[in-house]
Amino acid sequence: MNLSSYFVDLHIHIGRDYHNRPVKITGAKTLTLSNILKEADEKKGLDMVGVIDCHAPAVQAEIQELIDTKQAKELKDGGIQFKQVTLILGSEIEIYDENCKGPIHVLCFFPTLASMSAFAAWLRERMTNINLSSQRYYGSAKDLQYKVKELSGLFIPAHIFTPFKSLYGKGVQQSLREVLDDSLIDAVELGLSSDTYMVDGIDELNPYTFLTNSDAHSLGKMAREYQEALMKTPSFKELYYAIHHVKGRKIVRNYGMNPLLGKYYHTVCKKCLNPAPKNEPCSNCGSLQRINGVKERIDMLKTNEYSRERPAYVHQVPLDFIPSLGAKTYAKLLKAFGTEMNIIHRVSKEELEEVVPAKLAEMILTNRNGELQIAAGGGGKYGKVVASETDSSN
Repeated sequence: MNLSSYFVDLHIHIGRDYHNRPVKITGAKTLTLSNILKEADEKKGLDMVGVIDCHAPAVQAEIQELIDTKQAKELKDGGIQFKQVTLILGSEIEIYDENCKGPIHVLCFFPTLASMSAFAAWLRERMTNINLSSQRYYGSAKDLQYKVKELSGLFIPAHIFTPFKSLYGKGVQQSLREVLDDSLIDAVELGLSSDTYMVDGIDELNPYTFLTNSDAHSLGKMAREYQEALMKTPSFKELYYAIHHVKGRKIVRNYGMNPLLGKYYHTVCKKCLNPAPKNEPCSNCGSLQRINGVKERIDMLKTNEYSRERPAYVHQVPLDFIPSLGAKTYAKLLKAFGTEMNIIHRVSKEELEEVVPAKLAEMILTNRNGELQIAAGGGGKYGKVVASETDSSN
């Protein structure tokens, strides 16, 4: 049986539905379902996208219209095919039941439009506004897990170390078992401020596949983090197999930004955002209030130095993070090589140098190999790629 590699980003929001009504309030107005699918196919070069606002009735209606007009089709093994991209139907939900210390975001994925519709009907009775993204679910976390499994879905805690609205950020004191049934978790999403190497050593995460996704709130942010999955075809069933290592399917590599780029990498002063230890007055303003950093939180949770063998985690940044790679150069690269995945993964140095200056070509290859220099972020501010003396014609 021949297996192939596919690029997968499973956390993309919808900003507006096809009636131009908001779905994700903080999402870009151009972030519509149709635009997401076109961006994934024509510019990003993604093979599979998880859109996590498909519980909204208007989004389901747009999917059905794409099917009815033969622009898309439901796959026998789950998922919706649009040109060369497979759409996986997802929903991001906020849990805050009696066992939670704080709110937790989770991702729930379903194989068919019918199963997503059934899930949305169940949610409607347990949610104030079914039309919006990432809404508070009124019920127990375990009941939500049971419903997802009843409908043959995938249950994945989202950005699990982010200080706000995540499993380990505020949701639990020490263990996911305080809130969740650990046997009904399919995988965990690491989030922008952590990677495999940081997390290694937290024993209770050993059973789970690590996923890296963009959490995109705009078209440009799609595929800022993603994974390479070895599958027979890009379908829901094959994704399930890859997450659970069935019949040779697996996640081959995780691609994500260096955690130093994340907004919440270090603990900082809540008042002035200056890096500051937890139990000492801020050296800049004297405050004791803190925004807890992901690195420090992970260090608190670790029980061992080493856990298990995992796929390589390659530190990459989106092309527009590379210093001096501006909009005109980006357009030239797309015109020459088709998609971002081609540029980042497949194009040779010689081919790049035919389109951009040699120094910029070298920086693209440095990014490919995960070797860019990074200045750390924290307190809600992203880190940044350290600029080099790269020339480009922008």
